[in-house]
Amino acid sequence: MISADDLRNIAFERLADAETLLLARRFDSSFYLCGYSIEIALKHKICKTLNWAGFPSSSKEFEKLRSLRTHDLELLLSLTGFESELKIRYFDEWSLVSNWTPESRYNVTGLVSEAKANEMFTCTSIILLNL
Repeated sequence: MISADDLRNIAFERLADAETLLLARRFDSSFYLCGYSIEIALKHKICKTLNWAGFPSSSKEFEKLRSLRTHDLELLLSLTGFESELKIRYFDEWSLVSNWTPESRYNVTGLVSEAKANEMFTCTSIILLNL
């Protein structure tokens, strides 16, 4: 089990890592880590909504919670209790961020422009600060 507090800290650490990569002009990797920071932050929000001390992390812990073993940002957001508010207040930011998939780790380098990486970082920062 990963504690809810640890999830929040990890989400912000991944965002800091994304910023470091952005400054190093590693745009694809920065974009990718932004998506992961959102995923982790959504799992933190689920814990808070359900009043859980932590989020399952092992196969055994996921046995009865298989639907939570996902990287699908839309599904995770739907479980937070914050979906409507986030999509209204942060529609533009969510529209960009929600296009992230973990499969992008297999993309060849150079697909993410500097502008797109900067936009992803900005949108991710806004959402993280408001989840």
